[in-house]
Parts: sequence; C-alpha cells; structure tokens
Amino acid sequence: MHSENFNGHSMTGELRRVMVCPPGNAGWDVAGKAAAWRELGFRHAPNFAAAQNQHETLCALLSESGAEVVCLPRAEVLTLDAVYAHDASLATDRGLVLMNPGKKNRLAEAQVHASFCGQFGIPVFGEIGVPGTTESGDIVWLDSRTLLIGDGYRTNKAGIEQMRALLGSDDSQKNVEVLSAPLPYGPGPSACLHLMSLMSMLDEQTILVDLPWLAVETVELLKARGFRLLEIAYSERETLACNVLSLGRKRLIAIEENVKTNQIMRDAGFEVRTFPGSEICINGSGGPTCLTRPLLRT
Repeated sequence: MHSENFNGHSMTGELRRVMVCPPGNAGWDVAGKAAAWRELGFRHAPNFAAAQNQHETLCALLSESGAEVVCLPRAEVLTLDAVYAHDASLATDRGLVLMNPGKKNRLAEAQVHASFCGQFGIPVFGEIGVPGTTESGDIVWLDSRTLLIGDGYRTNKAGIEQMRALLGSDDSQKNVEVLSAPLPYGPGPSACLHLMSLMSMLDEQTILVDLPWLAVETVELLKARGFRLLEIAYSERETLACNVLSLGRKRLIAIEENVKTNQIMRDAGFEVRTFPGSEICINGSGGPTCLTRPLLRT
C-alpha cells in the first residue's frame, strides 16, 4: 500500500509532514515523571519551561520550512523519552513499522504512534517483536532501496533480521537491502549511542559523520557508495554536533550550540537554521532528528 499521505524511504527529501511530541505531552511537567531523569540517562533534572520554549522554536523552524507539524497527544504511558519521537516507529512507503525499543521504558510508545498516525490514514505495515529490539535512531536510509541499521545496545541482530525479512518481502520489485553497521561500546550500555549519533544524511550525496566512532567497515561502505563525508568539529561531540535534520533542498536544522560544526556545513554549501538545544536536546541526548518523526517527504 502506498499513499500520497505518507512515505518513508528518504531522509533528505523535502520535509512535508512531521510528527513531534512536545515536552508537556511527554510528561516533562509531571513531577513523578520528571523525577525519573537519572535512571533515563538525563544529565540533570529537566527544566520544563526552557524545554518547552526550545521545542516551540524548533517547531516554528519546521513550519517555516513548509512542513506540516503534527503533535503526538499526551498519554499516561509516555515517559520523558517520548519527546524523542523519532525512535518508536519507522516510516516506510507502506506504512509504519513499530519498533521494539531496547530501552524498556519506551516499549509503550510504538502503539501511541500507531493509533495517532492511523488518524492520518497511515497504516501499520509491520512490528518488531521479542527477541528483536530496534530503535529508529539506529536506522538510516542511504537511499530509497538501502537501509543501514546500527547493531548495538538498542538494536540487536534479531531485530535487524526481522527488519530484513519485513522490508525484503515486497513483491513489487521494490525490496529494500538491509545492511548492518556495528556500533562501538562508547560510553556503555546505559548511554544513548545510536547510529544516528554518529552520522546524519545532509543530502543524497553528503553525510555528516563522527568518523573516529564509526566502524571501519561502515566507513568503507559509505566511501564505496560514493558519499561525501563531512566531519564534525570533534570538540562538539558531547553537544550532539552530528545530529542534524535535513529539510531537503540543502536546508538543515541544527543545534545552535554547535557553532563550529554548523559553520563546516555552511562552508559545504548548506543553509543551516538553528535553535537552542541545551534543555530539549543536550540534557536528554537527543538532537533535532531524534525530536522529529518525518511522515512525508517529497
């Protein structure tokens, strides 16, 4: 099934519809939920007002770029992490694939995504189940027929195999090749190190990378496919410099704190729009791609 209302096989086409989850809808203003910040891996107790303001600035940038912004509604099952709306579902040309997150507090998010997106006529195409784990922060479309999936603490081999079976089952000669990318140990299992922490598609030919943290085989794969690799300013690694959202047509959204990396992208020919990310991004380790679940690109 394919519809003009939704698609998903691109990270660089012009963004037309995007789902977000404002901090209030994820319970950042609820004392009991906010109190869980340490166990969820946040750097400090969330400042709801600051986070809400920063999120509103991001949403204004998205709207100004021509995207329709839709908001995931508040739900009791959501935790602080739900603000990172990218992770619990994967948009494809045939509907949503519901993830089975490796981070257990996020298990309920996928069904909230499914019921909300169903209102827009977006069906559920498939679902990842036990023993597989998957989070969309580990999943990068290199092109419309090639999906690169990080193999690490949040997404495991069983989850990758399920994705391969699901996306390879198209009988219309549009099978998707699913490749795996081994992830480093990094800060360890409690931290949030996704594949998209290490690479962001800027356009069809250019990828922003944290080169030293990518596996050799992943770098060789990207080079063999002819991608131009743009390296971040490594002094900005801790402030999520590698996490950048493409709006299409050489337009990007990045966190304003990463001044050097943003200039590197501008020097490479991109228009970079920024928003403050201290509370909504850096505190919870989720940048602009994490905060957005694209549903339609053209």
